[in-house]
Amino acid sequence: MFVGTLTFDLLLGDVHSLKEKRSIVRPIVAELQRKHSVCAAEVGDQDLHRRAEIGCAVVSGDAGYVSEVLDSCERLVAGRPEVVLLSTRRRYHHDDDE
Repeated sequence: MFVGTLTFDLLLGDVHSLKEKRSIVRPIVAELQRKHSVCAAEVGDQDLHRRAEIGCAVVSGDAGYVSEVLDSCERLVAGRPEVVLLSTRRRYHHDDDE
């Protein structure tokens, strides 16, 4: 079993409240879940209105598939015009890892 995780550090555009932030972050999380069948959520910076941290994870028996899905997720988020992708952090885990 292979597990891949990807964390996005995002800068939001002209956002002045946490409510506006939610209106940007929720559709991104929903699209990641719908298009790529990953587990996704806002995982950090919940109290900052111009920053967001979104995490997603995928599990598969094939390491190549995990990498392809994470690549697709990264392209999806990077292509969103309402956010600036500041950085990503990618991790891979195998069931043999201790």
